[in-house]
Amino acid sequence: MVAGRSDAEIIARSTACPEEFARIFDRHAGVLHNYLRRRIGLPEADDLLAETFLLAFRARDRYDPAVTDARPWLFGIATNLLRRSARAEARAYRALARSGLDPVASGDDRFTDRVAERVDAGATMRSLAGALGRLPRRDRDALLLYAWADLSYDEIARALEIPVGTVRSRLHRARRQLRAALERLGHTQEDPWTR
Repeated sequence: MVAGRSDAEIIARSTACPEEFARIFDRHAGVLHNYLRRRIGLPEADDLLAETFLLAFRARDRYDPAVTDARPWLFGIATNLLRRSARAEARAYRALARSGLDPVASGDDRFTDRVAERVDAGATMRSLAGALGRLPRRDRDALLLYAWADLSYDEIARALEIPVGTVRSRLHRARRQLRAALERLGHTQEDPWTR
């Protein structure tokens, strides 16, 4: 990372010196890839990551220089591309709900894990995946940008090009629906998704 240079400055410089845009990729590709991978799986995530940065590169001359952090912009592009891949994401959630096996989880299982905890976590994951799959896309997008991309309400608003109040209402509605779905299935423990 170039000390002292904001994303906006690097993007502005990249209009005259295109190779500068690689710094934006270096700064944000990892977190963006993780988000995409969680949403749709590895092969599709690789493709969407490349497409996200290609579209961002092509649109860099229209980037708002007043916005110093490019993350919301990049997540907005990625989310728009995800809408095109809605079927793949819905299939992944249905498969996760059926099997409980998260094909994109990166955790490493150790034999010392307690079996009861793993069974309970698997059941919760299946329930959560099913509930996520039933959320309206706009609510799911807001929730996953918050939970998996770690964007603030303001950043989500910029990414989705909606008012902050709409972000709040979408997150509230999504959390309420997830909480109700998990309670119906007997999961009463506090879950970070529903807070």
